[in-house]
Amino acid sequence: MKHAFTRLSALLLSALSATLRLCAGLLLSAGSVANAADKPTAKLSSGEYFIRQSWSQEQDFPRTYHVNVPANPDSRKLPVLIFLHGNGGNAKAAMNGFLKQRPTIAARYVTVFPDGYRESWNISAERSKADDRKFIEAIVEKLAACDNVERDNFTIMGNSNGAALANQLAIESRLPNLRNYVTAVSPLNVLQHDGRNFKAKGDDNGYEAVTTPRKGVRIMNVSGTEDHLIPYHGGPSPVIPARNGKLGFVAAEESIFLWAKAMGYQGEKLKKPSSTVGKLEVFSYLDGAVIHYKVLGAGHGAAGAIDEATLMQFLDSKQ
Repeated sequence: MKHAFTRLSALLLSALSATLRLCAGLLLSAGSVANAADKPTAKLSSGEYFIRQSWSQEQDFPRTYHVNVPANPDSRKLPVLIFLHGNGGNAKAAMNGFLKQRPTIAARYVTVFPDGYRESWNISAERSKADDRKFIEAIVEKLAACDNVERDNFTIMGNSNGAALANQLAIESRLPNLRNYVTAVSPLNVLQHDGRNFKAKGDDNGYEAVTTPRKGVRIMNVSGTEDHLIPYHGGPSPVIPARNGKLGFVAAEESIFLWAKAMGYQGEKLKKPSSTVGKLEVFSYLDGAVIHYKVLGAGHGAAGAIDEATLMQFLDSKQ
């Protein structure tokens, strides 16, 4: 009897040891997913995630995006702001700078920072040939399904090359979650609007198909009058490449007028600013739902002239 009891105890210890090893393995696996998951959990938390994509340059490539979720003691649903860095930038640097410079937004919004492939977004003749619209839309769809996210209050904010992608999303995306677009130092380029119509990019960046942007979105643009990379008054950039020379741009004030018309404005183009605040001339359409900030004397860093309160006023508006 004693012998049988000893044997039973040994079997139980062996089973317990195997169970502990299995649990340890599961915990290790869960930890790995938390650090680099392709699917956020029901309650979104801060961390690094990825979307897998295949295209001419890569197969099944994990494209990363970083998420910062602020403290939320009331467990309320939070709006989301997705920030798209400029050409040559990266998500981590953009995140560190944004969270430091925009503390109020960082405390009230889920902020998301995707990485452009090869530090660029595929608009015309960039290093990346990836489908960035599908990448950003996949992020939106995943995050919108999370319990602590306000599914119908997403903002896309981009700087320079990132703003060009924000414009393209505003032109092509049909996702109802996207409410605001903020484009810093990049109005429409001449591929995106040919003077008569908005154009879809297409798989080969041909911009051949005429398309109509989804109505009801809100658009804010900031541009500097002394921008030597993207000319304020329109025309070809001296630097940014296109297939046949340099990429051309629509004049900033014309660009915002085209957006206003696309969103339902039926009046004349504003020849004078609606208001002036210091070095800022404001061109406001549709009660501020489509708005342009002309930064007098500023170059490619003109976005820095817009303080957080001004940006928050646009984001929080009920218009």
